[in-house]
Amino acid sequence: MLQAQQVEELIRVVSALDRDTLIQHFTSYRATFPVDFTPDFLTAQSVDRLRHIFLAMCLHCQRLPETPAPTPHAA
Repeated sequence: MLQAQQVEELIRVVSALDRDTLIQHFTSYRATFPVDFTPDFLTAQSVDRLRHIFLAMCLHCQRLPETPAPTPHAA
């Protein structure tokens, strides 16, 4: 089970995701159940709804999404 601090961090992370990143997560997240949203469905949903669905998936699976390593900025 995720700890309270992990749930808060998950909410912060998911609330900052944009549409393209959310859709990437939907296609790459290792859920404990089949996730078969069509591209048409994902495109038709608002960003807030995508965030809600993705958060629910993460909470159900009790897994945080993998976050990419930060890329260094050129000086």
